[in-house]
Amino acid sequence: MKTNKFFMTALALGLAYASFTSCSSSSDSLPPIGGYNSASEVAATSLKAYWPLNGDGKESISSTAPSSTVGTTWGEAGIKGQSAKLNLGYMKYPSISALTESMTSFSVSSWVKVQNNGAAATVFFSMTRPNEWAGNINFMAETGWKAATIDSLTVKGLIVSNNGIGWQDSRNTTKLDQGMIDDNTANPTAVQHAAFANKVGGQWAHAVITWDGATRQFKVFSNGVKISNPKWEQRGTPDGTLLSFTTPTAPIIGAFGNVDTTTDTWNKAMTGNIDEVRVYNKALTTAEIGALYELEKAGR
Repeated sequence: MKTNKFFMTALALGLAYASFTSCSSSSDSLPPIGGYNSASEVAATSLKAYWPLNGDGKESISSTAPSSTVGTTWGEAGIKGQSAKLNLGYMKYPSISALTESMTSFSVSSWVKVQNNGAAATVFFSMTRPNEWAGNINFMAETGWKAATIDSLTVKGLIVSNNGIGWQDSRNTTKLDQGMIDDNTANPTAVQHAAFANKVGGQWAHAVITWDGATRQFKVFSNGVKISNPKWEQRGTPDGTLLSFTTPTAPIIGAFGNVDTTTDTWNKAMTGNIDEVRVYNKALTTAEIGALYELEKAGR
């Protein structure tokens, strides 16, 4: 009898544990966002470089560590884990082969927390050109034009290419003028949205630039929404031309490539936080950018 009681008790406990673990597992299973379970699934085959910045500066796909780190500390919370806190700081890298290949299109995604400073631009990411301030690809906020009390950021992408594309940039505008309205009569709402959608100074914001070589469209996104002024998105006749990078080229987070040699007072390294930097060899779609934003914001 005692044996039977022991057996029945053990069986009941086992069933209760199985029921608990089953319910626990079910509750831990999160629904997909935009069809993805994590940010790593978004355009996974096109992801060429990824910096989690979770306690160190290593690029995770190639395991490339920075060759030079200045003014960078760790420990502050980021969007996922830690973030890199830069105080006039940057991380400079040797060449990464996946980022030196010719690309018809590209996207750069990052989470940043910066504010206007009235003194210098804030560079998030650049693919360097030898002895030049502007790299082949440049991603920044024009924080030097406004006082820190102004919460609207001008986010900008800049391409420098050797194949006839030349110098091309795209950005949002934080103030409308009549010329911008006149040039976008077909879509004035988009221009107005671009002027006011990026009030994120001093807050964490998801910033993305995309270049589509087939259409020669250069776009800027913030927190999952396109903010670039349509006036500046079309950069020439669509022709699918490959970008032609000046080489050698290498990534740098937080500054232009010549920051360690220049005497120009406007050319300063970044002050602020940065997290989750990703580079793709395609122009992410609006849906992909929206999913990436929501997933990373959720820590996924």
